[in-house]
Amino acid sequence: MSDNLLSIKDLRIEFKTDDGMVQAVKDISFDIPRGKTVGLVGESGSGKSVTSLAVMQLIPNPPGKVSNGQILFNGDDLLKKSESQMRKIRGNKISMIFQEPMTSLNPVFTVGDQITETIRLHQKISKEQAWEKALDLLDQVGIPDPKNRIKSYPHEMSGGQRQRVMIAMAIACEPDLLIADEPTTALDVTIQKQILDLLSDLQKQYNMSVLFITHDLGVIGDIADDVVVMYRGDIVEKGTCEDIFTHPKHPYTKGLMSCRPALDKNPDRLATVSDFMTEAGQEKSFDLESLRKVKKNREISEQDNPVLLETRNLMKYFPLKKSFFGTPTAWVKAVDEVNIKVRKGRTLGLVGESGCGKTTLGRTILRLTEPTAGEIIYKGEDIAKYDAEKMREMRKKMQIIFQDPYASLNPRMTIMATLTEPMKIHGIGSSRKERQEMAGRLIERCGLPASMLPRYPHEFSGGQRQRICIARALAVKPDFIVCDESVSALDVSVQAQILNLLLDLQEEFGLTYIFISHDLAVVKFISDEVAVMNKGKIVEINDAIGIYEDPQQDYTKRLLSAIPKGRPKTLEAQV
Repeated sequence: MSDNLLSIKDLRIEFKTDDGMVQAVKDISFDIPRGKTVGLVGESGSGKSVTSLAVMQLIPNPPGKVSNGQILFNGDDLLKKSESQMRKIRGNKISMIFQEPMTSLNPVFTVGDQITETIRLHQKISKEQAWEKALDLLDQVGIPDPKNRIKSYPHEMSGGQRQRVMIAMAIACEPDLLIADEPTTALDVTIQKQILDLLSDLQKQYNMSVLFITHDLGVIGDIADDVVVMYRGDIVEKGTCEDIFTHPKHPYTKGLMSCRPALDKNPDRLATVSDFMTEAGQEKSFDLESLRKVKKNREISEQDNPVLLETRNLMKYFPLKKSFFGTPTAWVKAVDEVNIKVRKGRTLGLVGESGCGKTTLGRTILRLTEPTAGEIIYKGEDIAKYDAEKMREMRKKMQIIFQDPYASLNPRMTIMATLTEPMKIHGIGSSRKERQEMAGRLIERCGLPASMLPRYPHEFSGGQRQRICIARALAVKPDFIVCDESVSALDVSVQAQILNLLLDLQEEFGLTYIFISHDLAVVKFISDEVAVMNKGKIVEINDAIGIYEDPQQDYTKRLLSAIPKGRPKTLEAQV
């Protein structure tokens, strides 16, 4: 028997488009050994997920098709299997965890029903036996109180719990191969660590092979034995995790490794893939240390950097229960007596897990959500008392960049209309032509050519859409911007570009930011001060370096310990 459970040989995948056939995967070959974890790494569009769908024979045909190659599973070519044969393999011998559990789970069935359905599809056992096994699986993957949670619907569970349910379904039949497609991308660092530890434990327990797909090499270092790096449909490098991390050969790999902010460094800017290679894929001569000059600790003086915005005992409560007469009897204290100060031209990082109240705090400061009590002092005035008309005037000075750029852009409006509409509303520019010229300069300053202005949001990548959202926020010439998880859904290389852009714009226009994120490494890079939030309260505030070098609260220490180290397990063992 071969040491490899799965062997992909000369795999080519093509898609029919209006411009002809496009090769999404270009004659690639790699192996997945038995009982090992292989990390498949690359940016969006590199061909990672398409490769995994080919293994499962889930590529929609048309428009896609496998036009060449073999996918050998235990020596049998999966590409020669019929649909009925593949149904017996999927979920039984090969299972898959998808990136977004909410779209993968059926909202009208309980999680127990969905897990038992998977079990009974492949195993001849009674409904009662399947239910008992489902309970055991939920317990294995760390769902608290499984006897009650098994009756829950997907919307009643948190993102991390839904991902655990997906893992329970995937291991229900003890598969030989588990494919995990970006299973931690949208999760908090603490939940991400729990999921990575869980997958690692299950892999050992069941002696599974795992194909772990991600764009983040930092995560790969924590889980993989071998690494395969993909770029535009090609494999550009592969080897053991230790070799890839200690001696990367391809400029693309070097770029991916350098994009991620590191806790032990304080660079002026982040490196990006384009620093290491040209558009054509050729290596550039590049001095990484020159880019990584240490960021100077910027002096924050009361004279040069007066307090622009301050909250005093700010509260936002949501009614949890109401009496028969509609009077609230219990509350969710999303923002609970929060006191923060943001100085002009500086960045306050706001960190915490999902549900801690950080997004609600950002929205309450902007009065997108009305405060329950407290003061919001902006340039000496309490804007919490402003009426709707005065707040509309304030919108020119205070803007927000949302987490999901696609959801926050109107799909029916061109980018030109998106940028010029707020200018027109707030009386910026004397004519339509002047506003269009301003939009052209603005989009170019944000890294996109003005020729793209007539296009619609769906014609752009995620990173390009986020640049458009930044340009829209700048269109009314604000002083203050709330960045709400504005890079969390992006590839690490695109994330680095956006973070560098935000710093450049801050320096150029004297902008003041509140930067909201669950990623402490990102927050440390961009922030001057950091506030840690937990259960609606600010539990710790310090300058960006101090909060990492000398955390005072156990909660902060736990957040820091959850950040992926970005080092292979073998190297960690040697430390």
